[in-house]
Amino acid sequence: MVSKVTEGVTVSVETYYQPDYSNPVNGEYMFAYRIGIENNNPFPVRLLHRHWHIFDSNASHREVEGEGVVGVQPTIQPGDRYQYVSGCNLRTEMGRMYGSYTMENINDKRPFEVNIPAFEMIVPFKMN
Repeated sequence: MVSKVTEGVTVSVETYYQPDYSNPVNGEYMFAYRIGIENNNPFPVRLLHRHWHIFDSNASHREVEGEGVVGVQPTIQPGDRYQYVSGCNLRTEMGRMYGSYTMENINDKRPFEVNIPAFEMIVPFKMN
């Protein structure tokens, strides 16, 4: 697991290879990732937008962005934690992601950026 704190918000990431949804013969590797977002601020925050950078080990790069995460724009109260699971497909056995969330201080409507730490996605047999 990797974690990073930005502007009083901790983002933690765990990744899992999904062999049942992968097809290595066709260069399709599916990974799931679990994100935990903890609000350590004295005010509630809302996650408005996500922006991802995704890299395959063949040097291809793509960006994904949109409103919220998994179809919602969660509000996280002080001291609370929000968790979700999503996925990413790669064309190679290894890859990497990082990104950012645009959050909003609910009290004063001020937007701010929260960094999502870089994390690796590696097919387990490649780690030996």
